[in-house]
Amino acid sequence: MSIYWYYFLQFIRSKAEYRFDFLIGILTHLLIASFGLLFVVFLVDGKVITGIGDWSRDQILFIYGYSMLPLSLFNAVSSNLYRFGDKYVNGGQFDRVLLRPLSTVGQIIFESFNLEAVGTFILGIVIITNTASSLHLSFSLLDYLWAIISIFSGALILISIFIILAALSFFYDDKLGIGAPVYSLITFGRYPVTIFNKPIQIILSFVIPFAFVTFYPATYFLRREEFAFYCFLTPVIALITLLISLLVWRKGVSLYTSSGF
Repeated sequence: MSIYWYYFLQFIRSKAEYRFDFLIGILTHLLIASFGLLFVVFLVDGKVITGIGDWSRDQILFIYGYSMLPLSLFNAVSSNLYRFGDKYVNGGQFDRVLLRPLSTVGQIIFESFNLEAVGTFILGIVIITNTASSLHLSFSLLDYLWAIISIFSGALILISIFIILAALSFFYDDKLGIGAPVYSLITFGRYPVTIFNKPIQIILSFVIPFAFVTFYPATYFLRREEFAFYCFLTPVIALITLLISLLVWRKGVSLYTSSGF
């Protein structure tokens, strides 16, 4: 872990050389996140539609704001997972990674960060604070503990899924880029999963468990007890997806033969 910490410090030093670019990056992430938020606000603006199903406007906005927290943590460490196939497998840089006495997947993640995602995290906190006030929600110390556990569990689920997608580059040459369409599915997990039909609910819960990233954990704060079982299953799902991702990654690494062969 100390070595990974030095990875992070080295990255910070490189970012410090271009501070203006870093600030522009934060603003860009804020704009992108704000456009998604504006869509939700316009969709349920209280005039045309006051809610979706049995979910009120403020509840939907709370879930949407909560989704920004694990997503921003994931975005902060996942930049190398998106381009893993081209950069490391096709480009031959994975050879360099194999020469070091460290976890290969750990090196991939810690070689690059996207700290501009902090803007999205801050926006999520603002949305949660405002909607919690409108919903008259009060949080105890136990609630904050669950927030920490669920946010990190959600981020771990996202990271694990994209480790699996990155590992697929060991098995075949991903020309289409499967990561982009899967990333788009995260959007479905930012809304109450019950507004979708049953097949979509099953996919989001048990195939690609994006519903455990945001929706199920957020229902704890909205006092929706009918989802309590799935809500507290979130850390378990996170550990299962992590285990699967590491097994797939290990198998993929065993098949790697370098780009020169």
